[in-house]
Amino acid sequence: MKSPLADLKVLEVASVLAGPAVGMYFAEHGAAVTKVENKLTHGDVTRSWKLPEEDKDLNISAYYCSVNWHKRCLFLDLTDPNDRPQLEELIKESDILIANFKYGDAEKFKLDFETVKTLNPTIIHAELSGFGSRNQRVAYDLVLQAETGFMYMNGTPDSDPVKMPLAMIDILAAHQLKEGILEALLTRSVHPAAYHVEASLYDTALATLTNQGTNYLMAHHIPQRIGSKHPNIAPYGEMFKTKDGKILTLAVGSNKQFEKLLNTLGLEIQDRFSSNKLRVENRTELAQFLSDSIQKWNGQELCDKLNALFVPVALVKDLKEVFESEEAQKLILEEETEGVMTRRVKSSVYTLSKG
Repeated sequence: MKSPLADLKVLEVASVLAGPAVGMYFAEHGAAVTKVENKLTHGDVTRSWKLPEEDKDLNISAYYCSVNWHKRCLFLDLTDPNDRPQLEELIKESDILIANFKYGDAEKFKLDFETVKTLNPTIIHAELSGFGSRNQRVAYDLVLQAETGFMYMNGTPDSDPVKMPLAMIDILAAHQLKEGILEALLTRSVHPAAYHVEASLYDTALATLTNQGTNYLMAHHIPQRIGSKHPNIAPYGEMFKTKDGKILTLAVGSNKQFEKLLNTLGLEIQDRFSSNKLRVENRTELAQFLSDSIQKWNGQELCDKLNALFVPVALVKDLKEVFESEEAQKLILEEETEGVMTRRVKSSVYTLSKG
């Protein structure tokens, strides 16, 4: 079934991760996406964000490729009057414009909403900002993770605060902007007009705090660094070594699951672990109690046994192990980009079918 997004024309005047991720979403659904890059700086800055293993002579990086798939790339100087007519023509024919300029640059480049809608009276002007469109602070994902509580509660009791190993706030902000654009498209279909959609990284980060934010707002609980453990459930997030050197973790959320776990391990229930409340209170002793039996098993064998009983369990895998699976291989998108065969994971993985 053809996606209704396939007929859209999208102009992406955005760089780094969040903005391009929004553009790639529409590209994955068949939209014609044109990405405008700054020719004065050799394009999107992430082209140069390379790992030591990458070819230094190429003008693309794996990072750049992760969110730039199936786009037509144009190199323009937004301050050059000779490039302006081409840019304005793109604006006039586009349904959506995606931008993530720092404070004041949208007006400087005449790409702010008020200017753009005079060129295209039904355009959806979608804008990402760091701390809000009127805030001048430079925003990087690390800064947002630090200032919105994520780093404070991420890590182990013995570690410093730790950022997540992805630009998670950028990725989630892209989802927020995407949702806003889809709402604007629906609204425009009923009430034709130009619409402005904005999402900030700061608001996104706070919205993502979910239960941790509510734990503080309702119980004044400030989450501390407890590794992968869950503050309300045990055993949940503890790490166990298996006989073959694998690392295994459990996400046991009910007494029934816990009983099945003990039966599989050949252990008897003890009063001190008979309820989730007691298991949380005695989680250190619980971990040792389970560890002695788990280390007698090979990792995959124990996982298979527990999965068959619907006990949530997993081996901790590196990315090589992840992408060896058939399921992961199905989600890889390939494309030749500037003479290089590139690969990345799909960002839009839901399915839509007609009833």
